[in-house]
Amino acid sequence: MPDLSLLLPMTALLAAIGAFAGVLAGLLGVGGGIVLVPAFFYAFSALGYGSDQLMQICLATSLATIIVTSVRSVLSHNKKGAVDWGILKAWAPGIAAGALIGVIVASGLKSVVLQAIFGVLGLCIGAYLGLGKAHWRLAEDMPKGPRVAMFAPVLGFLSVLMGIGGGSFGVPLMTLHGRPIHKAVATAAGFGVLIAVPSVLGFLFVQIDPAQRPPWTIGAVNIPAFVLIVSMTLFTAPLGVKLAHAMDPKPLKRVFAVFLTLVALNMLRKALGW
Repeated sequence: MPDLSLLLPMTALLAAIGAFAGVLAGLLGVGGGIVLVPAFFYAFSALGYGSDQLMQICLATSLATIIVTSVRSVLSHNKKGAVDWGILKAWAPGIAAGALIGVIVASGLKSVVLQAIFGVLGLCIGAYLGLGKAHWRLAEDMPKGPRVAMFAPVLGFLSVLMGIGGGSFGVPLMTLHGRPIHKAVATAAGFGVLIAVPSVLGFLFVQIDPAQRPPWTIGAVNIPAFVLIVSMTLFTAPLGVKLAHAMDPKPLKRVFAVFLTLVALNMLRKALGW
């Protein structure tokens, strides 16, 4: 029977994390995973569940929440005709394959290595959010043919190693290839589904030491965290949307870029044992 003295603070912490992630997603349009993974890591560590497999639990649980939020987002964007289904169909096999490879690789790595990977990639995303310009272009159209076979698996693979959906890599990829931002955001939500569904199915079969995992964890997915985060995110995301319409989100994105950079640096610091 799980210790109630740990369950109560765990519930409170996870509810607060979900509320914050929901507001942030609605306000800035960033995926929850970029916030949830480090938040899960610090929360579970504080509750005494630190282990060599802690990051696998954080990644898997974050990706489980992304299934729900991404499906909801795709359906909402599709009503406005913003989802590019042609891109999704072309990229789906490669993204799903990359996601499954990501699960296999992540399940064999120690938590400290996954922390370092999150830190490095988080710094890259933070730099783009803080310094990126809307007019930057790599090409005027999305990759096609053999280039899709190269880009799509990498996108799925890296996203799983960070426990994030399609937005953090997919939106920059599409805007840098000439896609309007609203179509990029809508289509990247579809990337999130393609990443999260196969990876979560894979993580359900990852073996975690029962003595080192939070209560009610199946494979690497913590069920209470999943339920609480989804519930709170769906409740608070509309508040973030209202705030976004009431203020200019551009300066806030710069602030978030600084916040993400600091979180990534702290992950690296912990991974290096400093």
